[in-house]
Amino acid sequence: MSFEAFLIQTGVNGLILGALYLLMAVGFTLVFGSLRVVNFAHGEFYMLGGFAAYFTTVTMGLPAIASIPLAFLFVAVLGLFCERAVFRPFRGDELNGMIASIGLALILQNGALMLFGPMPLAMPPFAEGLTRFGSIVIPTSRLLAIVISAAVLAIFYVVMMHTRVGRAVRAMVQDAEVASTFGIHPGLVYPLGFALGVGLAAVAGAVMAPLFSVSPFTGHTPLLKAFLVVVLGGLGSIPGAAIASLAVGLIESYTATFYGSLAADGLILLLAVIMLVMRPNGLLGRAMRVG
Repeated sequence: MSFEAFLIQTGVNGLILGALYLLMAVGFTLVFGSLRVVNFAHGEFYMLGGFAAYFTTVTMGLPAIASIPLAFLFVAVLGLFCERAVFRPFRGDELNGMIASIGLALILQNGALMLFGPMPLAMPPFAEGLTRFGSIVIPTSRLLAIVISAAVLAIFYVVMMHTRVGRAVRAMVQDAEVASTFGIHPGLVYPLGFALGVGLAAVAGAVMAPLFSVSPFTGHTPLLKAFLVVVLGGLGSIPGAAIASLAVGLIESYTATFYGSLAADGLILLLAVIMLVMRPNGLLGRAMRVG
């Protein structure tokens, strides 16, 4: 493999990571907008999406591509239950809401541990073989992961921008008080925003499951990176999250390749700290009132 092809392959890996972090960050932002609480269980919903994909593909024998909508539906329905049973009693109480999310994360993690065991599980790829672009060879499954992620984000954009439900969720996330004056009922919209947010995390887990292994502990790193993406891009700004996700994915991929994963994580954390100091609201974010 030539050095040019190696750099492009590394860039593709960075795009995959960027797609993962964007799905996670958008879902994280929706959940925060719905609850006004940092959801520490968001990574566990990513993990559940991976296990849902594993179950439907390996146990039920369905194609890997079919596992993605099923993972979304399963986790979104679970999210509706969690919003009502775990988070709704603490609406308006940020501290206890965060504590409740930590408890939920432990419950989901230990539940997966009992059902699937502690060892990482692998599932078949979306497609076998390689795709060639001249002298550059890229695994087809990795290209499909990027295409699927882009398609999911495009569908999400259409739903949020061109449907009544999407516009209601957007309005409630941006300013709940103003949205309420226009007749948008928070008791109906908040659960939908939460379900959609954790559903996107599940899609990320299902898309990445054929590329990486899935275990009860796989949600920690995506949650941390999604949080850093939100810090860099700006809470509530999806364009900012898109820019930050792409940047974080490429920086992580290239830095880890040449200097190791510790250097990559350290550099991304340093960038987040610098952003907090210089632009507390992120690249394209704006100040949000909590409570």
